[in-house]
Amino acid sequence: MNVSAPASAQELLDSLAGEVPRERVVTDPDVLESYSHDEAEWAPYALPLALVRAESAREVQAVVRACRARAIPVVARGAGTGLSGGANAVDGCVVVSLEAMTAIKTIDTLERLAVVEPGVVNDHLRAACAEQGLWYPPDPASSPWSTIGGNVATNAGGLCCVKYGVTRDYVLGLEVVTGTGELVQLGRRTAKGVAGYDLAGLMVGSEGTLGIVTEVTVKLRPLQAPQRTVAGYFDSIVDAGRAVRAVAEAGLTPSALELVDRTCLEAVDAWKNMGLSADADVLVLGRIDTPGTVGDDEAACMIRCFDGAGATWAAASTDEAEADALFAARRLAYPALERLGPVLTEDVCVPKRHVPEMLSRIEQIGRAHDTVIADIAHAGDGNLHPLLITPHDDEPARERAQAAFHDIISAALELGGTVTGEHGVGLLKMPGLRRELSPEVLAMHAAVKSALDPDHILNPGKMF
Repeated sequence: MNVSAPASAQELLDSLAGEVPRERVVTDPDVLESYSHDEAEWAPYALPLALVRAESAREVQAVVRACRARAIPVVARGAGTGLSGGANAVDGCVVVSLEAMTAIKTIDTLERLAVVEPGVVNDHLRAACAEQGLWYPPDPASSPWSTIGGNVATNAGGLCCVKYGVTRDYVLGLEVVTGTGELVQLGRRTAKGVAGYDLAGLMVGSEGTLGIVTEVTVKLRPLQAPQRTVAGYFDSIVDAGRAVRAVAEAGLTPSALELVDRTCLEAVDAWKNMGLSADADVLVLGRIDTPGTVGDDEAACMIRCFDGAGATWAAASTDEAEADALFAARRLAYPALERLGPVLTEDVCVPKRHVPEMLSRIEQIGRAHDTVIADIAHAGDGNLHPLLITPHDDEPARERAQAAFHDIISAALELGGTVTGEHGVGLLKMPGLRRELSPEVLAMHAAVKSALDPDHILNPGKMF
């Protein structure tokens, strides 16, 4: 039951009467608190004015129009699994939750596309497509929980993006509510189309600052071929990075190439008792999905790359269940580490040739700031996720971790990298983005924002 709302909230409630059922406009402070932030550690947030649990594009449109008329900020939210603060509430805003918009409207086997609402969970879409012999490749580690709308907002990647690309590579079209309250269709449903600017592509990765996505059309692929898993154990994280570079130098394009260090493995073992940390300080996991003898040769080549980089052991798995368990451990690393204390998550991406150097610099930064840094990575495309762990309620440790966070960003930029590969800018990466982009390019972004959201009510204060 909602508590009494402030007058400004009551005015908004009155304006939405007849547009959104009253029971789905929430002003209870306890509920608002639970919807006020994503998973980004230490990213600031405020208590929203109200929460609207939208169930249709028309309801989203009604909210945006009502808020625009009253200069009220609007923050869209999916499952809240983001790691940059992009879905965090700002003071006096309305949070629009899209989690109830879960319809998979179409899976077209001829055109190989799906039309879905933004609240569809990534793994649910993948499972529904698999029943039709099709595959939606983008697979962030949060795929059991994260939603397609959130994936679109941050241009999410995942384990297989080293070969198959990120969310933007699969978005054909979008239905979007703009900052002016218009409901528009962007993109296409044809295999090809170059009419006008790529506004659908522009929306992908815009983190709710240009529009609120209410429907997504994604292209699909045939089901992935069976995969061969190659595992390598390393005593040094720099050697593991050299193995990643060697795979690229050999001309291989694995369907996954992941790195997990001992801190992560021990955390997963302590939680799930999987027995993974006994033999390796760093585990590198590769997958090859090329069919036939060519795939066998590629797996053998990957093993040679691992051995040449100093692996203490490397082999192709002959047990599919064992291989799946290794990749399950990779997905469990982040929640396992959260059990140890607050985790500040990095998301830098560097050129593949610089992966060993970047991993070395992360080690040095951890020592310099007396901060425990665990490493997981979509290493095959240079997307590294150092995880900075601090004890609970330890302010000096938090300050050291935040300093290390900024030094990692600096190191990535010095090596020709980027401040975010897939988590988005949100709040945590705003200073880094200003360093990465020139003033002229920042001005271009500002012009686009003003054109599509002239009153600047959509997710204000994020990204720029």
